[in-house]
Amino acid sequence: MADHWIENHKRDSWRRQAKASGYRARSAFKLLQIQKRFKLIREGDVVLDVGCHPGGWTQVAVELSGEDGVVIGVDLDACQPVEGATLLVGDITDEMTQERILDELQGRPINTIVSDISPDITGKWDVDQTVAMTLVADVFDFSMKLLCKGGSFTSKLFQGIGVEELIKAVKPYFSDVRRFSPDASRNSSSEVYLVCRNFMPWMMEKDMSIRSTYEELLEPKLGGHEIEEDLGEVFTSFRVRRKKKSD
Repeated sequence: MADHWIENHKRDSWRRQAKASGYRARSAFKLLQIQKRFKLIREGDVVLDVGCHPGGWTQVAVELSGEDGVVIGVDLDACQPVEGATLLVGDITDEMTQERILDELQGRPINTIVSDISPDITGKWDVDQTVAMTLVADVFDFSMKLLCKGGSFTSKLFQGIGVEELIKAVKPYFSDVRRFSPDASRNSSSEVYLVCRNFMPWMMEKDMSIRSTYEELLEPKLGGHEIEEDLGEVFTSFRVRRKKKSD
């Protein structure tokens, strides 16, 4: 299976195109296709690239935002420098990393947030899906507060439990929220991109939390965690039979 995957990877036309175009990864074409459809990044924009390793999306963001643009990338793994971008190594959910991002922004609002972030895969689908969705919600909670009026947020999701609930959680803050599958995504992949446009900051309350809202919406679907009160007395015919002692 591993040899088969490697051979298919080598034959991947998007991978060959990425190499020929000077991009570090085939995923660069995913962002290009998202950009072609939704026009998220403009010249002079401030762009935050979350989960930027190995740098393909950062390369595209630098090209689209131009010389006057500001591109900041962050990832747990270090990647080779991208000319025109500032790359940080750290956990986007960690306060120290968040402070470093704020320092680099120097008070400038973000126009566009793009995220191709994905957690470490354990192979247990339900666990991986839960961690992935919670991670996206956490990225929303940090970066949305830095987003300018009319800004956009795009993030990778994996189809499954929690997607509809996350969409409901973020929908009140954007005028347009939809899912999009780029042609550059592998046919076997369950990934989809959540594209949120035209941010409306006046809809946000001071203590708003996307993660909390998402978890509240998801709770009824998971079920089995709450104990009902005032059920009344329950009768049963069950009795414990004691073993007779032998002489």
